[in-house]
Amino acid sequence: MSGNWKLQDWARAAETWWAEFKEEMLRKRYEEEVGSLAEERAQLEAEEHQRLMAFNKLENERLQKIREERLQREAEEEQEQKLQAAISREKKKIEFLKEKEQEVLQLQEEVKNFITLENLDQRIAEALDNPKNYNFAIDTEGRIIRSPVKQQTAQHS
Repeated sequence: MSGNWKLQDWARAAETWWAEFKEEMLRKRYEEEVGSLAEERAQLEAEEHQRLMAFNKLENERLQKIREERLQREAEEEQEQKLQAAISREKKKIEFLKEKEQEVLQLQEEVKNFITLENLDQRIAEALDNPKNYNFAIDTEGRIIRSPVKQQTAQHS
């Protein structure tokens, strides 16, 4: 029996070794297939990453160009607004100076009618020669009613 027993032990051992060998071969084949798929997947992911990076770079360049154009346009608009504001201020200044010049001319005309020590006697004589009556009334229908001017030349002399 002991010989039969050894043969059975050897057969079980050989069967176990064969199962381990098969398992090892299947594991290696699986790792090769999965490994090649993983490599392929990694390569595809790397290519996708490069494609996305290139797209991102192009998009960033496009947006940068749009941003630069917008900033340039805003700078030009701001410059135009400053220029228009300066022109407006200059026009207002010129208009103000014209108004003041007109006021000066008007005052110079009015000065001619001022009473001074030099023309006091002449103005008194004109007032006595041309009496003015500011004493009047307005009736309910809007008519002006004036009182006659009194001549008082003898009393003031």
